[in-house]
Amino acid sequence: MTPRYRLRGTKEFLPMDIAAFLLALVPIIWLVVMLLCFKWPAWKAAMGSFVLSCVLAFTWWRLPVMQIASASLEGFLMALWPIVLVIIAAVFTYNLCVRTGAMDVIGGMITSISSDRRLLALLVAWCFGGFMEGMAGFGTAVAIPAGMLAGLGFEAVPAVLICLLANGVPTPYGSIGIPTVSVADLVGLDSLHLATVQLVQLAPFFVAMPLLIVLVAGRVSDDQGNVASVGERLHGVAGIALLSGASFAGAALVVAMFVGPELAVVVGSIVSLALTAALAMRAEKSGHLDARFHMNIEAGEQLTVKSALSAWSCFILIFVLLLGTSNLVPAVHAALAPFASHVQVYCGENPGTLTFSWVNTPGVWIFLATFVGGAIQGASPRMMGEVLAATVKQMMPTVITMLSVLGCAKVMGYAGMISSISAFCIAVAGGLYPILAPWIGAVGAFVTGSGTSSGMLFGPIQSQAATALGVSDYWMVALNALGVAAGKMISPQTLAIGLAAVHVRGKDAELLGAILPYAAGMLILMSAIAMLGQGLPL
Repeated sequence: MTPRYRLRGTKEFLPMDIAAFLLALVPIIWLVVMLLCFKWPAWKAAMGSFVLSCVLAFTWWRLPVMQIASASLEGFLMALWPIVLVIIAAVFTYNLCVRTGAMDVIGGMITSISSDRRLLALLVAWCFGGFMEGMAGFGTAVAIPAGMLAGLGFEAVPAVLICLLANGVPTPYGSIGIPTVSVADLVGLDSLHLATVQLVQLAPFFVAMPLLIVLVAGRVSDDQGNVASVGERLHGVAGIALLSGASFAGAALVVAMFVGPELAVVVGSIVSLALTAALAMRAEKSGHLDARFHMNIEAGEQLTVKSALSAWSCFILIFVLLLGTSNLVPAVHAALAPFASHVQVYCGENPGTLTFSWVNTPGVWIFLATFVGGAIQGASPRMMGEVLAATVKQMMPTVITMLSVLGCAKVMGYAGMISSISAFCIAVAGGLYPILAPWIGAVGAFVTGSGTSSGMLFGPIQSQAATALGVSDYWMVALNALGVAAGKMISPQTLAIGLAAVHVRGKDAELLGAILPYAAGMLILMSAIAMLGQGLPL
């Protein structure tokens, strides 16, 4: 007689069910092992996961070859439009602004606001770093602010630590909202509502993170070697930090609710930057800031309004175009809606429908804004072509990674591998599964260094778990993004990017040891939020 196993009393599992669960994990385990143990590049490890998912789908789950091929093609097409389009467009914008010198001007404007190291950390890492995450993502929001802080006189490792703290929370809305839009499309949820639920979950961390940044930035010693106490580090700037975080969260929430995830962090960071800058200048003029936190900042060149607007032109145009074609302008949004194609690619049962918006998609508007903004900044067509070609070459490993991850996710979903994983997890954890949900998202971000990849890998599992438990799909899938905020901070890839930006080698373990307690504490709080908030009417 075939033995049966009961796990937490939810249902009986046959040995075949357990075998299916373990085999379904193979592509994910492969990715973890290849990245962490063998130090393979992400694109190469992701390709291996995709191949393994196809082999297992054919041999164990008996999915016909044509269905595997069409499922893979569906994943590839979803990756190319709009994910890859937005990724290349966003990084192209940043690279062109570096080439024209606009980024130097923007950096100088921000660092000229205050000479207090705590306020500088808020302005550079939290506000400007959040803006860079919303606009470009993919490491720029760690590398650029970390390099700026190091250039101002911050020690290298603390500079990167500050930027890691600042970067985690905005990650689900990075690169014009791609992580949220992608997972929403993959599991069939409304991206506006998902973005809103995510921000409700993330709001406490948006408010708290600036305080942590101030504490780290203010860790200085006097002439006798006495380190400033927590109270001393917060004195005079605690209110500014709280308002900086609250304004970021509040503005992002409003945009997520009425526009969508694409501009949530962009607008949030701009509002936070404006308020933080005003409060910082006021504090600077008051003369009440502790002199121990003063930094000698060289005065930059005097800027005119014209030169400032020129430097910001690409980002201003992106903001205007994305906002002007969003749901906030129904006439324009409706006029552009017909320029789209709806296709079914998968040839098996219950195929999904892909929608390709050929005009009203963020990548198209970002490219248009960047070409126009680049011309305003003095970039010739040849320069823009060279930067675009270099950007495509630079991002090819990321493109291959996205294709492989989306292909793997689609094959696993149609074959039933996702169902095998989620069913077993529910059987083991039962009603306590929400506690684990953020940790699963964190693992995905830790391994891949990407909020998008984490959502692609584990979003379907979270969605099926929600169905099995009878809780909101939006709440459970959002928990994956909640965990991403912690996992991104400790990802080996993110650590390496930050250290490379400040020209430091061999400090990975020291940096990980410094950031790990913050990430662990966040995950514990996230698990509490997951359980306590699942009954909210969201």
